[in-house]
Amino acid sequence: MAERVYIHEMIDIIGHHRAEYMYHMTANWGPIGRAERSQLCFGVWGTVGSTGRWPQVVNLWEYADWAALGRNFETELTGDGLQDPSLADWWARAAEFRSGGLDRILVAPDWSPSIGDHQRRLAAGSEPAVGYVHETIRCRAGAASEVLDGVRERGIGAHAAAGLGFVAAFRRALADDDECIVIWSCPDWATWSASEADEGGGPAVWRREQRGIVSGRERVLLADAPLSPLRTGRQPDVADRVPPTR
Repeated sequence: MAERVYIHEMIDIIGHHRAEYMYHMTANWGPIGRAERSQLCFGVWGTVGSTGRWPQVVNLWEYADWAALGRNFETELTGDGLQDPSLADWWARAAEFRSGGLDRILVAPDWSPSIGDHQRRLAAGSEPAVGYVHETIRCRAGAASEVLDGVRERGIGAHAAAGLGFVAAFRRALADDDECIVIWSCPDWATWSASEADEGGGPAVWRREQRGIVSGRERVLLADAPLSPLRTGRQPDVADRVPPTR
């Protein structure tokens, strides 16, 4: 089975423009990326500022495999400024909202749900999450797969016992197999806070069990953008666009 590959973006927002940027990425970019680059929007979130860098947005884009990502770069890196000339107006508008950021290429194991899996789950009647726990896990070189095995074998069950859902898990590519990203969902903030307070509970015990291979871990909280597929159960569409106010 081909590996699903993702672009993971942590974007620094200028001033009070986070809502505008999230709309620009979903309604204005999402349909273009899907039509022209076979790119699916997995999620767009705002970071809860009390838990991490702010104001910040996290974007996650899904590709079927490495070849699809390569075709994306063939399309993107065409202009003098290493930007698709056909998107000059889109880039100019985006520059009004963001100042920079940090991107990663991620690879998902075959047991990690795709955005299509999540959309089908929501269509079947599951409620969207209220918030998310985004974990960046650093480990010794070469141990990323071992960390992910621990997520599958013990972590998912430990979080489920605390009322938290499993969203996705990834290893970072273009590195030394020394970093993973894992995303959990919470049905309400009371469930999340209880899970953090319970030092003897499943998630805390699981984290302690991994200390032999994990060298660092950071958890920040996220909340869905209004048009994020994990909230709406569908991909952003051209019909979501509204006339500009200026």
